[in-house]
Parts: sequence; C-alpha cells; structure tokens
Amino acid sequence: MDYPIDETDKKIMALLQYNARMPISQISKEVAMSQPSVKERITKLEEKNIISGYHTVFSLQELNRGTTTFILLKTEHCQALADYCRDASEVTDVFRISGEYNYLLKVQTSSIEELAGFQDSLIKFGPSKSHISMKNILENRVLL
Repeated sequence: MDYPIDETDKKIMALLQYNARMPISQISKEVAMSQPSVKERITKLEEKNIISGYHTVFSLQELNRGTTTFILLKTEHCQALADYCRDASEVTDVFRISGEYNYLLKVQTSSIEELAGFQDSLIKFGPSKSHISMKNILENRVLL
C-alpha cells in the first residue's frame, strides 16, 4: 500500500462506514479538521481504491427477504455455479472457501418454503449443507 493510513483517515472511514451520506461538514467537526482537508483525504482514499464504493442498506424484512441462510456447497462445476448464482435473486454473496466444501452462499428468502425450493435447485451442482441464521449479532463491522 503506497498511501499510509493514519488515525484521522481511520476515523473518517469509520464515520463513512457508519453513514456514507454524512456531510463533509459533519465529518470535519468529528475529526477536528477543515472541510477542504477532509474532502482531500476522502478523495485520496477513493483514488487509491481504499474506499471502493458507497452502498445502501435495505431492510430485508420490509422487502420480504427476511430469512438469511448460509449454504455450504461442494461442487466441481465452479463456473456453472457462479453463473447460476449471478442469476439467482436469492443469492446475495458467494465465497470460494477451503475445506470439505468449496463454496459458501449467503441466501435471502421470504420463507423456509422458498429456501427449500432454492435448495432443490442446487442439487445439480453437488451436496450442500444449510445453516439458517437465527439472529444477526454483528454485521458490516468496521475493521479499523
């Protein structure tokens, strides 16, 4: 990394992760710096791709996607699985992992019944194990 991140950058990044729409004026107050200095730091973080984007968080309950499931999948059809997951609206994340299973899918469905239908569609790729999330304890934690 050719751009050293200092404590002020970390504070700015934490504020933006908490609220990406926080005005520069508010950030400057929080970190005790001028607005132009804060803007310049954010621009540098973006140019170096340390800040790679800004995202909106949706209420999955309100969108009828409140059942979160993690599915471990073992397959030799890696590209076919990746293509299938890109097109499947239930899949929000796909991870290539090590161990007995080689993929971890994060799936959002409206119900256990919808989940069962989705799992049936995965059978063609290989064996899987499902873990339904009972409660979200910690998500999108600031890593700084």
